Amino acid sequence: MEQITNEIRCAYTNGEINTLLEEISAPKSSCTRHYNQNEEFFLKIGGSYTVPHLPIHHDVRLSQPQPSYLADLKAVLIQIIPLVPQVFRDLTYLFDPAEILRPCFFKLYRVEDARYLYLVRLDLMYRPQVHHLIDRGDNDRTASYSSDCLFLEAAYVPISKVTTTEGKIRNFVIRQTISNTWVDETGRGYFVQGIWIDNELTKFFSKLFLPPGKRTYPFYPYICKYKTICQTEIHFSPASQRLYLPHLHRAIRFLEPTMSEIEASMKNMDFSEENGTFRRLKQQVPPDLTGAWRDLQVEMYLNELDMKEFRIAV
Repeated sequence: MEQITNEIRCAYTNGEINTLLEEISAPKSSCTRHYNQNEEFFLKIGGSYTVPHLPIHHDVRLSQPQPSYLADLKAVLIQIIPLVPQVFRDLTYLFDPAEILRPCFFKLYRVEDARYLYLVRLDLMYRPQVHHLIDRGDNDRTASYSSDCLFLEAAYVPISKVTTTEGKIRNFVIRQTISNTWVDETGRGYFVQGIWIDNELTKFFSKLFLPPGKRTYPFYPYICKYKTICQTEIHFSPASQRLYLPHLHRAIRFLEPTMSEIEASMKNMDFSEENGTFRRLKQQVPPDLTGAWRDLQVEMYLNELDMKEFRIAV
């Protein structure tokens, strides 16, 4: 999967991995949902899996991975899928040459006249404070480890077009609802850094559709990504897809007419619930659009290393 401008490319998939995904028949397994102190989402699953050494480097000009990488990824999936089958059900593998340690899976949805791309990314990076080291890595290979924590990201992305060649999907053209999230630069010379408002827009969108006074940090139901409004998925079930995806569809329709005003209001300031545009729109949000996450609860706790983590109850 290679993103060019506002487009996601499907350059390669793998039949053996897709067969694994198609053969999932196990019922939903229990797991708990968490964020670490770096706001990374993970599932605590009912068993341990092992990740072998994986290559750190890959020529992004090559659209197809090495056979050894595919064999290792398949071996990892064979372990993980029985532990959380609901995460992978009905998905298709998609290789992203730019992020070989974050394998990607997708599914297409339609709501009325709009289409949405559901993207799930596993994160197989070794985390010393969470994972159990089996063998150290080096400059070319990651460490091998075992864990009962599965780090991943899952989101619904609005798309405007799917292009195919000889019946195979080649591109997902993202439906861009935000004109630009870059606002300025700071620093000089080698220390120049861009200033982006993606995180602030994420807070704006999420707070807008949460019940008044509801606190869900570090979980944000709506996120600014790919220059559009996406929706985070943490439930991983057909029921949640039927419930939450229509909310994204309606939220986009609500926001689009005023998106230029929202962007302008965030150019020179961090998000605040006192933002005039936010306050006006908050009063106009239909009540049924604020109820989807009413029962979601966030509990902060210290893990066995006395590090802060968050448990999400849904």
